[in-house]
Amino acid sequence: MSEPQGSEGTTQRLPVLEKAPDQRDQSASAAAYGPPPVLENGAGGERRFWSARRIPAGIVALLLLLVAGFFLYDIAAVRADRPAMHWRRELARQLAERPLDDIWVLIGASVAAVLGLWLIVLAATPGLRGVLPMGRTHPDVRAGLHRDAAAMVLRDRAMEVAGVQSARVRVRRRKADVRAVSHFRELDDVRADLDVTLTEAITALGLARPPALSVHVARTTRKKG
Repeated sequence: MSEPQGSEGTTQRLPVLEKAPDQRDQSASAAAYGPPPVLENGAGGERRFWSARRIPAGIVALLLLLVAGFFLYDIAAVRADRPAMHWRRELARQLAERPLDDIWVLIGASVAAVLGLWLIVLAATPGLRGVLPMGRTHPDVRAGLHRDAAAMVLRDRAMEVAGVQSARVRVRRRKADVRAVSHFRELDDVRADLDVTLTEAITALGLARPPALSVHVARTTRKKG
């Protein structure tokens, strides 16, 4: 086989890249890579993502539009020397005649208070509890990881531990609960390996607030014939 020719007809040898003596082969799997670098002033200071809450906002806007439309129509009718609508006259009469300790007045006030508190809670809390904020690697970029995705990653890593037959993982905001079933090896050894493997996996997720790890290992129950 001839060597590649240069632009002027001369032969040129291809460059050879040599590996340093102390350099090791790196696996192409995701487990071989560590978490991305996090900004020094952004570690642990990320807040949760705010939910748009389109459905509650749409319902409230629609109700306010209907109520405002009815009142404006009734006021315009009264201004045009027409009698007020029957529902407004009946509502005014009921409010004037019923005492404050009436059961229907108390029910209406309770419903209004509950709805008001619900709207205040929605306005003051971020929501999106299913998205875990990740540490920032760039000041203008925010990233989040769904709990289900984090639980799937931890479950896959748990299944790589020798002796684990099945695993269930539930990731919360502050805690990752792992329940594994082992069909061989000592339970203490399996639990120790799971602690090490899952701790590394949680760190590799790059979360701003890594959840605490809780591992439970039980022996598989075999059915007797």
